[in-house]
Amino acid sequence: MELQDTPEDRAFREEVCALLCREEVRAEVAAVRARRDAEPGLLDAYRRLGERGYLAVNWPKEYGGLGGTLQQKTIVTEELIGHGVPDIVHTLSIDIVGLALLTHGTDAQRERLLPGIARGEGAASVLFSEPGVGSDLAALETRAERDGDGWRLRGRKVYSMKSHLADFALCAARTSESDVKYHGITLFALPLRTPGVLVDPLWNLGDERFGDITLAGVRVTPDDVVGEVDGGWEVINHVLGLERTGVEFEAKAARWFDVLLRHAADTGLLEHPVHGPRLVELEAWVRAARLLSWRSVGELAADRSDEVHNAMAKLLTSEVGKEVAHTALDLTGLPGVLDRHDGRAALHGIGEAAYREAVGLTLASGTSEVMLALIASTGLGLLA
Repeated sequence: MELQDTPEDRAFREEVCALLCREEVRAEVAAVRARRDAEPGLLDAYRRLGERGYLAVNWPKEYGGLGGTLQQKTIVTEELIGHGVPDIVHTLSIDIVGLALLTHGTDAQRERLLPGIARGEGAASVLFSEPGVGSDLAALETRAERDGDGWRLRGRKVYSMKSHLADFALCAARTSESDVKYHGITLFALPLRTPGVLVDPLWNLGDERFGDITLAGVRVTPDDVVGEVDGGWEVINHVLGLERTGVEFEAKAARWFDVLLRHAADTGLLEHPVHGPRLVELEAWVRAARLLSWRSVGELAADRSDEVHNAMAKLLTSEVGKEVAHTALDLTGLPGVLDRHDGRAALHGIGEAAYREAVGLTLASGTSEVMLALIASTGLGLLA
């Protein structure tokens, strides 16, 4: 089975591709890859997409989009990753925070926060995970203590990407106690450049650092609440539905596999009696992962998102991405472990970078073990 764009989506993909193939964009991506000590921030490529309304294409025009479809937004994600443009700012700002504000924010919040993101001039981050509280988000310990008509946030958040660049973040905190741990959580659009917020770097295996954020009594108001007070879990599940379609992960897997396949064709590995069939099988998995991901996108666009289907998509796309990265190092040997700054590196260092990044795909948005448990319990009625 092959996944085919509609004529309208094909034309849109060609427009996005043409923009990302422009010499100035290619030069910017090359410059980012050439840097050793600085990670990418807000790129001109984002601004170029934003000028045309492409960056947040599925958003309403009044907020900087084109009123397009979720499928077109998915195309933007695939093309960004396929052209080697660092995508995490797009994923966080558009797919997670932007979706939360569009579906659960107030008109004032949308008018104030969304246009700059859609233009590629601002960024947002996510403050969900805490030390010891990653996959079990409902066990969070950050507290929102009442202070007049507002709250004071106290706690610590970790594994937050781009928090040092973002203007604000979607922050989850507990506003009330409940016997049901999913109750009593509230989301806030938290300004990050304000007293009471301390952002420290938390280095990881990948090229982009996490943030370690201390919330030391920073004050938020009712105007900062996204959704209902104590109703944050509903919003969290909604935004995770989009992230768990696995689009970002299948796009990374496809890009890494394309690089590996070209190398295999150039070096004769495709004709090898062991490696050739292995690559054929891996290509089938890459295509299957994309099909599963796009099924979830279609269901979400039709307002009939299925959490089990999303868990299946997230599980397969992330695990396939990891398998592609491991295969790349297996087939390239010692040159495969050299990074992009070494002229002897196989695959221009893409395999080495993929290997470092790929394990994180199986952790983000819910670990593979959590996805398996969800499929087993909700999907198959096991683990009761």
